[in-house]
Amino acid sequence: MAKKLCASVCPYCAVGCGFFLEVEGGKATGIEYMLDHPANEGALCPKGNAVLEFLNHEERLRYPQKRVGDEWRRISWDEALDLVAQGLKRTIDVHGPGSVGFLASSRCNNEENYAFQKMARLLGSPNVDNCARLCHSPTVVGLGAVLGTGAMTNNLADLENSGCIFAIGTNFTEAHPVVSRWVQKARDLGAFVIVADPRITSTSWMADIHLRLKPASDIDLLRGMMKVIIDEGLEDRDFITERTVGFEDLKKSLQDYSLEEAAKLTGIPASDIIRAARAYARSPASALLYSMGITQHVCGTDNVKACATLSLICGQIGRPGAGVWPMRGQNNVQGTCDMGAMAEFYPGYRKASDPKSVEFFEGAWKASNLPDGPGLTSTEMTEAALEGSLKAMYIIGEDPIICDANLRKTKRAFEKLDFLVVQEIFMTATAQMADVVLPAAAWAEKDGSYTSMERRVQWIDQAVPAIGDAKEGLWIINQIARRLGLGFDYANASEVLQEINRLVPIYKGMTKGRISVIGGLRWPSPDEMHPGTPILHQGGFSTPDGRARIATVENKPPALVTSPEFPILLMTGRIVVHYNSGSMTRRSPSLLERDPDLYIEISPEDASQMSILEGEMVNVETRNGKTDCKVRITDKVKPGMAFMPFHWQGTNIITSDALDPISKIPEYKVAACRIEALP
Repeated sequence: MAKKLCASVCPYCAVGCGFFLEVEGGKATGIEYMLDHPANEGALCPKGNAVLEFLNHEERLRYPQKRVGDEWRRISWDEALDLVAQGLKRTIDVHGPGSVGFLASSRCNNEENYAFQKMARLLGSPNVDNCARLCHSPTVVGLGAVLGTGAMTNNLADLENSGCIFAIGTNFTEAHPVVSRWVQKARDLGAFVIVADPRITSTSWMADIHLRLKPASDIDLLRGMMKVIIDEGLEDRDFITERTVGFEDLKKSLQDYSLEEAAKLTGIPASDIIRAARAYARSPASALLYSMGITQHVCGTDNVKACATLSLICGQIGRPGAGVWPMRGQNNVQGTCDMGAMAEFYPGYRKASDPKSVEFFEGAWKASNLPDGPGLTSTEMTEAALEGSLKAMYIIGEDPIICDANLRKTKRAFEKLDFLVVQEIFMTATAQMADVVLPAAAWAEKDGSYTSMERRVQWIDQAVPAIGDAKEGLWIINQIARRLGLGFDYANASEVLQEINRLVPIYKGMTKGRISVIGGLRWPSPDEMHPGTPILHQGGFSTPDGRARIATVENKPPALVTSPEFPILLMTGRIVVHYNSGSMTRRSPSLLERDPDLYIEISPEDASQMSILEGEMVNVETRNGKTDCKVRITDKVKPGMAFMPFHWQGTNIITSDALDPISKIPEYKVAACRIEALP
């Protein structure tokens, strides 16, 4: 039987790596490397190489199911769709549209997410959100406030043009392994690499300077670097004068902030802060890379603003090799935000609180009484369900029962819902709580576009048919919307993209034909002749006056600080062979073999003091709960600190659900804990 190759994009992280699927007899049987893809040049990380293991997994959901008591009963699509439409309509009729919440999926394509948020708003609910709330909502809000656009300013290949690379709050060699290839290329060309991370990681091994700062002291470090830069006259005066506002306020705020104080607050020697600041400011082009080590704090938005401000005062933005690189988590989290699947924004980042946004989409969608916002964020939906004001939820491709901070609270909230619909590819922990489960096609089983963290929009065609009786997400949304009287008649994803082209200015030139080529295009592309935009802010910023807003921020302590009762500061993060909730990677034998169990890293000193041995089972407890895991004793963490990966349910039983008041992201990254050996 003839084998064919189908161009595809990796469904894991947001790097957007391209590869070919080998298809025989209607089944994906292998992968072939795409050597000319501009983001990964043929390289794939362990997850990308193992991608077929979950696509063809025997536990894939194949048929619609409804809950009958504690059992699941297979039902027809007609019955399932009727149940969903009736459940949503009943809730809205009795309690109003604000009683329903919608969680879009950053693993689904742009067209599905656009149709999903449109359906929610046509039903009158402003409560639409996605997993960006839990990883990079501070990027959307913080970079948006400072630069006018909440996205990566440059692209991965452009890292080769950087003379200095400053990575803070990102272990990219594990979270985004392909990025390390571009950083290594820059190093080979002479780039100076600075890594700020409390742990020793494979990313820190690449560093010329490793700043082992205390957890949650990022702003203190960034302010210390700014202090050095301003005191030594290393700021870019011309850039500041011509392209920014707010510098004098920043300068004033740093007058009484000493380098000695910065060293004390961060635990970093003053000499290292000076060396890092000089290297970053003096380089002809400096890149600043960050991820959830910056965003997942009660001051996550301010952390992002501080990163952007450091770039601005040095003029390190809007040029080749100079800019801010937020390292996004899921394969289409950028696109899902672009499509308006956020509580604060309609598509194209039109503010939901602006009457002009509502008026625009009422005209475009031929609708009346669209909801203004902001609606409830995903974290606020949990609180509203606990309080009883949110009665129903429709969740696509997200697993809050694994991913939410302090997830016992989330479970209690979901138990109080009158109606829960989950659209998924596996029976996840969240799907187990649903009233109706809808089996969805995976990425390779449908058409559509995806937007990587580089703003790279890429179209892929269906390579294989959906497994069993699973359906494309767009078909499911269409069918439910029609039953609710919304008149959706999209024939295919291409039709949805055409509507996106008309209504989302940055996607206007992103037609199917143009983004179907290998590597696609990077937004903004304002017309069909525009080649896309590799580097943002070269001429001006996306603000009303074209100037960036230099931010003046100060650090805030974590919500769950250490005490005699909870003496260890727990950090969380990603590891290379697992992803998000683990619903896909923990079904991949080759990946699970490498890291099958939840573990905690502690220092040799703490292990000795607690009489704990390597590989021993321990109980880890915070003020939110407790969990059991294995111990790994390592010098990667300092005494008084510990680290756990977040891909297992046990971790988020104990993480902090304290919120950044601006972006409403939980403080996953730090929580005080105690560790005890199990009897």
